[in-house]
Amino acid sequence: MLHRKFEHPRHGSLGFLPRKRAVRHRGKGFPKDDPNKPPRLTAFLGYEAGMPHIVRDVEKPGSKLHHKETCEAVIIIETPPMIVFGVVGYIKTPRRMRLLNTVWAQHWSKEVRRRFYRNWCKSKKKAFTKYSKKYEIEEGKKDIDKQLEKLKKYASVVRVLAHTQMKGLKQKKAHLVDIQVNGGTIAQKVDYAYGFFEKEIPIDAVLQKDELIDIIGVTKGTGYEGVVTRWGVTRLPRKSHRGLRKVSSIGAWHPARVSYTVARAGQNGYHHRTELNKEIYRFGKVGKESHSAMTEYDRTEKDITPIGGFPHYGVVKDDYLMIKGGFCIPKKRVVTLRQSLLNQTSRLALEEIKPKFIDTSSKFGHCRFQNYSGKAEGRNSTFWEHCPEPIGLRCMAIECCMVKSYNCHTKTGNNVSSTRKYT
Repeated sequence: MLHRKFEHPRHGSLGFLPRKRAVRHRGKGFPKDDPNKPPRLTAFLGYEAGMPHIVRDVEKPGSKLHHKETCEAVIIIETPPMIVFGVVGYIKTPRRMRLLNTVWAQHWSKEVRRRFYRNWCKSKKKAFTKYSKKYEIEEGKKDIDKQLEKLKKYASVVRVLAHTQMKGLKQKKAHLVDIQVNGGTIAQKVDYAYGFFEKEIPIDAVLQKDELIDIIGVTKGTGYEGVVTRWGVTRLPRKSHRGLRKVSSIGAWHPARVSYTVARAGQNGYHHRTELNKEIYRFGKVGKESHSAMTEYDRTEKDITPIGGFPHYGVVKDDYLMIKGGFCIPKKRVVTLRQSLLNQTSRLALEEIKPKFIDTSSKFGHCRFQNYSGKAEGRNSTFWEHCPEPIGLRCMAIECCMVKSYNCHTKTGNNVSSTRKYT
């Protein structure tokens, strides 16, 4: 770096190098195992739907916000139940964990079988058909029992193979993930995983309300971009030779190479990111009141999906999670919800969250209505009552209860008549 007279912090963090396209989407690492606890799963998959906001009371004794209302942004993640279709065991070696054995379930859905083909329509669709026949004969059942005993005897880590259910999304291929089983002995873990074969696992069986979790995903990709956009460096003066969105000096003559700390153009976005300690504010279960946006203070009948649906997503039909803050992934992209790697003991982790109001107004524009019935009542009371023109003329008025004057434009032939005010 050249000599400079005053301090000048660098642009862009080097902690996220290399800035390249992500290969691993599910993240790596799971919470530390405790054999004294019962067996349990440690992660789940979901899909980001959108970001409304809520109003709640703060419970922090000693804080200036104690017993006061605050408005916070939250993220809605739809979490359809996952299905277990296999169990896998690993052996710890000095270098890495080595795969020991895998036991598969008998029946697979079309969603997960599509994942094993590049072109499903032209394929013969015979993946794992021979393996599934093992469950129909005695020799095959003995072989499966033998593999399970091998896992119980030699495995150091046990994980289940699970897939998502693509309900309401355009994609037909399910997303696969291996989820580590923590707690209990190895034999108990294998029996726990085998007992979930071909069964649905809901989100509340893995995570709990007010729990701090880690969110893992891949950011939105923007392709090849320059140094100003990618690193945020300062542009050169206007009359600079051969462009100004550049780095003026990329280093000294010697060493005769460009340092990795110099900002260069390249891939921006589609990076693997993990956010820690995201608190769960609410669980939404299908068929229960918790799936709606009703609270103890707001008894308005409204669904968690805003008017018109979440932009670029649609309607949330399955179970969902409400998590504090946002996350840097696009809509409909799969996200991993993992139990925290650390024991949380701070006041933030112990605070109980009770939302008083959940906003469900339209995210496509400036709308004040919280549900469709309220919108219809508001339109009838504020729009057509004060507009004397018939409906067929399609009068346009300002939809606001506080405004007493309405501009009404009537269309006559090919011309628009002058504005008339009605009070």
